[in-house]
Amino acid sequence: MAKNVKPRVKVPKSAAVGESIVIKTLIKHKMESGQRKDKDGKTIPRSIINRFVCDFNGQNVIDVSLEPAISTNPFIQFEAVVLEAGEYRFFWYDDDGSVYEKTKKIAVG
Repeated sequence: MAKNVKPRVKVPKSAAVGESIVIKTLIKHKMESGQRKDKDGKTIPRSIINRFVCDFNGQNVIDVSLEPAISTNPFIQFEAVVLEAGEYRFFWYDDDGSVYEKTKKIAVG
């Protein structure tokens, strides 16, 4: 597991039924490409977030494959239409097998 990984998510607390909302995500992660060397000349192992997934009430909203060229602390922004109240679940998958998760609820009104 990479050190100091912190996912952040911004979802409105509520929205009207049928409203399109903007969801912003950022995960603090160094994103090592596996091509750099440490001070002793040893290769630093590759460690990147290689996949991002967002589900709403168990239904997939977005599923993105990320490649080594992605920047440090990847930021992903997308839109979603709110049809009901519920919970968004966000997952970031790391090369080392770690999965980082965050949840956010949204109300309708």
